[in-house]
Amino acid sequence: MFRALLLDKEPQFQASVQSVEASRLPDADVHVQVAYSTLNYKDGLAITNKSPVVRQWPMVAGIDGAGTVIASSHPQWKAGDAFVHNGWGVGETHWGCLAEQAKLKGDWLVKLPSAFTPRQAMALGTAGYTAMLCVMALEQQGVKPGDGEVLVTGATGGVGSVAIALLAKLGYSVVAATGKTSEEAYLKGLGAQHLMDRAELSAAGKPLQKERWAGVVDAVGSHTLANALAQTRYGGAVAACGLAQGFDLPTTVMPFILRNVRLIGVDSVMAPLALRQLAWDRLARDLDIAKLDSMVEEVSLDHAIEKAHALMAGQVRGRIVVKI
Repeated sequence: MFRALLLDKEPQFQASVQSVEASRLPDADVHVQVAYSTLNYKDGLAITNKSPVVRQWPMVAGIDGAGTVIASSHPQWKAGDAFVHNGWGVGETHWGCLAEQAKLKGDWLVKLPSAFTPRQAMALGTAGYTAMLCVMALEQQGVKPGDGEVLVTGATGGVGSVAIALLAKLGYSVVAATGKTSEEAYLKGLGAQHLMDRAELSAAGKPLQKERWAGVVDAVGSHTLANALAQTRYGGAVAACGLAQGFDLPTTVMPFILRNVRLIGVDSVMAPLALRQLAWDRLARDLDIAKLDSMVEEVSLDHAIEKAHALMAGQVRGRIVVKI
């Protein structure tokens, strides 16, 4: 038996922490003990049933996990190895990591960098790993420190918080867009040089606006992304990874054909293993761990459901770590 946060829809939707028979674990080649998990936006959607994230029922929630291998038939993994897991449909189509145990495919797992404890890895989670992928995407498009301001939207969220800390450590001038002006000290502590009210970006705007951003990390989508594109400087790049405002993109071709702006889509769920390992290695090298600790709130598995509701209500800052 092991404890897990189980989602079911019979006879109606319910989320509960309960004891589960180990025999119910799905078939996979690596059996793991989960030490820590986390709550990402997608976890919040699943646990609160706000969106049809879950595709198979019942489902153990939790797209992220970190801990140690119990047993393995995969050639790259053996008992005692430390792992980190992100994405791959876990918590959607395959039982997830908000549980004491899980069975996962070895091809999904990344070696936990020695710089991180399992708790720190989950303080990053998919949000932090996605933020690193966004920063890498801007670098690949030639956006360099000194080129101008870089905008980070959804700044107090998980992706935004880690992106600010990473960009600041790498020498970029960061502007944080947020609706939480009370969090100015928090955001400047992470490394943001300036704040702007998200209301300046969240309504319909002109197709082309005054050039400002050398680069953008956007986790919001909709009008916010459209306005960010319209304000990006000639030759700049925008890394888009989220849809907190919406999945629509009410923009025009003008920024692309008149200012040579590049819009880069960043996916973390199905990213190839080599890219994942590179991102985690970069996080170990480029992130100030002290700043990571400042953005973390830890809860127990028993309190994960109520915290998921708080996350969806916009009442969470930074990252939520779930101690299993």
